[in-house]
Amino acid sequence: MQNNRLNIIILAAGKGTRMHTHQPKVLHQIGGKPMLEHVINCANALNPHKVVVVYGYGGEQVKAAFSDKKIIWAEQAEQLGTGHAVQQALPHLDEEGQTLILLGDVPLISQAACQNILNQADQQLMIQSFDKSNPAGYGRIVRQAGTVSAIVEEKDATAEQRTITEVNTGIMAMPTAKLRHWLSQLNNHNAQQEYYLTDIVGIAVADQTVVNAEKTNDEWSVTGINSKQDLAFIERVYQQREAEKLMQKGVTLLDPARIDLRGVLHTEKDVQIDVGCIFEGKVTLGEGVRIGAYCVIKNAQIAAGTNIAPFSHIEAATIGQNSKVGPYARIRPGTVLNDETHVGNFVELKNAQVDTGSKINHLSYIGDATVGKNVNIGAGTITCNYDGANKFKTVIEDNVFVGSDSQLVAPVKIGKGSTIAAGSTITKDTPEDALTLCRAREQKSISGWKRPVNTKKD
Repeated sequence: MQNNRLNIIILAAGKGTRMHTHQPKVLHQIGGKPMLEHVINCANALNPHKVVVVYGYGGEQVKAAFSDKKIIWAEQAEQLGTGHAVQQALPHLDEEGQTLILLGDVPLISQAACQNILNQADQQLMIQSFDKSNPAGYGRIVRQAGTVSAIVEEKDATAEQRTITEVNTGIMAMPTAKLRHWLSQLNNHNAQQEYYLTDIVGIAVADQTVVNAEKTNDEWSVTGINSKQDLAFIERVYQQREAEKLMQKGVTLLDPARIDLRGVLHTEKDVQIDVGCIFEGKVTLGEGVRIGAYCVIKNAQIAAGTNIAPFSHIEAATIGQNSKVGPYARIRPGTVLNDETHVGNFVELKNAQVDTGSKINHLSYIGDATVGKNVNIGAGTITCNYDGANKFKTVIEDNVFVGSDSQLVAPVKIGKGSTIAAGSTITKDTPEDALTLCRAREQKSISGWKRPVNTKKD
C-alpha cells in the first residue's frame, strides 16, 4: 500500500571527480545495475507517495537511464552543497507527512534501516549514523545529554571534535513541514562556502526539535562510493552478500568469493556452481543443474538435471532437462534446446531450435536452423545461413545423421532419416531415408559472378 505521507529525496547531482571519468558517478554499476538504481529500488520498496531525484552533472544521461521509472526529476544546476540540492526538491514535496533523504552513491542502503528511522521521525529529526574507527573525511555527530546537538564537517571541526568516531551518513528523515522551515534558514558561512544539509541539525535544536541519531552496525550499507577503489570494494561486498543468499537457499558454491551476479538468479534445489561464473540479466536454474567453471550465462532458462560444462557462454536461450552443454560452447540468442540434447566443445548455435535427443558434439556452427529429434550432427558441420547479404533457414528433420565436415547451404531441408556423407556440400533438399553425398571432382571458377545484394523485406 502506498504511503501517502512519505516523500523520498535522492541526491544524485554530484560529478564524482575522484572517479576520473566522463560518466556520471551514479551510473557506475554495482552488481550489473547503476548504483542509483539500487537506491531507487530501496526507495520504491518503502511505497512512497513521491520519489524525487536531484540530478546535476550528466543529467540527461541519468534521466535517460531511468526513463522507465516513476520519478520526479529536480535539477541542481549549480553545485552549491547538499542543502542547496535538497532545496531544489522542495517544490515537488507534499506539505504533510515525512521526508526521507537518501544518497544516490550509497547503493547498499537497506529498506529495513530506512523504515527504522522513519518510524521515529514523526516529530523529530532522525539521522542514520555509524561508528568508524578512522573517521577522517566524515561529518562528526556531536551529542549533548545523549541527543544530537550538531553535525560538524571535517574541515570545520575542532581538534577535539575530530576525535569523535560516530559519523554522519547523510541519510535522514524528518517531518516535511519542518524540513521546509529549516532549509529556508541555511547559509553558506563555512570553509567550503556551501549550503550544508547538516546545518539543519543546529537549526532544529534551536527550534527545540529533538534530534536523534540511530547507529547501524552495517557500515557497508551506508558507505558512499567516491572512487574506483570504493566501487571495486563495494562490488565485492555486494557479491559476497548475494552469494550468502544463494547458499541460504541451498545452492552449492564451490567458492563463494568467485561468483558474480549482475542481475537476478532464480535457483531450485541442489544447484551447484563452480568458480568464476557470471550471471547477467534474468537467469533460472532448475533442480540439480550444475554449472562448470568460468561460464557466462545471460537471460537464460536452464531446466532440471542439465550440466553446463566449463567455459560455456549462454545468452537469451532456453535449455531443456537433462541436457549437456560444453565445454567451450556458445549458445546465442533465440536458441532453444529441448530435453536430453547434447551440445559439445566449440559448438556455436544461433537462433536454432534443437529437438529432444539430438547431438551436436564437436566444432560445429548451427544458425537459423530447426533440428528435429534424435539427430546427430558430425564434427565440423556448418549451416551456411548467410550469403553475404541475406539470411536463410535450414531444416533438419528427425533421425538425420550428418557426417563430419559437411556444409548445409540454406535454404535447404534435410529429409527425415537422411544420412549426409562426410565432406558433402548440400545445396538442395534431400529425400527421406536416403544417403546423400556431394563431392566435386574438379575446381571451377565462374568469371563475372556478382555477390548477392540486400533485398527489402515486407
